Amino acid sequence: AIITGFFAAIFGGTPAQVSGPTGPMTIVMSLIVTKYLALYPDSGLALAFFTVFLAGLFQICFGLLKLGKYINLMPHAVISGFMTGIGVIIIVLQLPQILGFYEIKGSTLNIFSELGNVGQLFSNFGAISLAIMTLIIIYLLPKKITKIVPSPLVALTFGTLILLILPEYFASNSEPYSQMILGDIPTGLPSFQLPVIELSIISEVIISALTLAILGSIDSLLTSLVADEITRTQHDSNKELIGQGIGNTLSGLFGGLPGAGATMRTMANVKAGGYTPISGSLHAILLLIIVLGGGKFASHIPLAVLGAILVKVGTDIIDWNFLKNISKIPKVSVVMMTTVLLITVFYNLMVAVAVG
Repeated sequence: AIITGFFAAIFGGTPAQVSGPTGPMTIVMSLIVTKYLALYPDSGLALAFFTVFLAGLFQICFGLLKLGKYINLMPHAVISGFMTGIGVIIIVLQLPQILGFYEIKGSTLNIFSELGNVGQLFSNFGAISLAIMTLIIIYLLPKKITKIVPSPLVALTFGTLILLILPEYFASNSEPYSQMILGDIPTGLPSFQLPVIELSIISEVIISALTLAILGSIDSLLTSLVADEITRTQHDSNKELIGQGIGNTLSGLFGGLPGAGATMRTMANVKAGGYTPISGSLHAILLLIIVLGGGKFASHIPLAVLGAILVKVGTDIIDWNFLKNISKIPKVSVVMMTTVLLITVFYNLMVAVAVG
């Protein structure tokens, strides 16, 4: 997140984009790590990170070959369904934090199922009250203040301080303070490592790297399209691919996961007023500060406050304009949008886009 996020922001073609490990990329990378560790217990992990390095080089080549232009063929209805689906997912994933059931995790379906089995759904006063206070600040803070400081940052600071100062009013036996906060964050950085190559399986490594490169490129450019929709700007697809490639190439050299443009983080950034590469690079720098020791300050952030902030982000991402005018939109587009929305929420983001 630090390396890919910083260099993708500096060299990329989507000013508001925030990059880092994403769900699809991490899933594929976990399979690659498992596969190469099974084949080579001693060097398998280093070989997996060489795959990330190689994937970054492929992405740079995609950009130089100007393949990014093809993302513009994506129908608006698909983008709308994808955006609305992402918004719904963000909101659903925050429900356990807001309601104080921190042990409930997983997919949207799993969260609905687990919450449905909870007897007293609104029994955790501490989490719910923190979430409500956060939403009140975000929605009602005067504009003259939000022009200087984003409302989510004010809400985050206030929510953290009030729980820290008055834990007896929010924590309880059923909802202890230690469960309500972010908790300990690991510190330290990995060291630089030279690429490890196994010529006997080089063809498999190339296929794995191409898979990561293609998936990462689609993931990033989809986020670029969503950012365009929100900011009313036009990204540079080929420059974005080169930026992502530089980030992943360097990330692989430091034992980092492959990254891509992260839709949820990018939307959070845009809604907080971040429209330039400075915000994307600052995101990476702040993460660097946290892993170098600043994590002790972030560890006291309440999960309910983070959840409430992300609920606001989720509602902002939903394509309300499409939904308001759904009766005037051609039925083919409505079916396409609805299909992408449902597959996104209940199955898989990338499959949804492919189907759409």
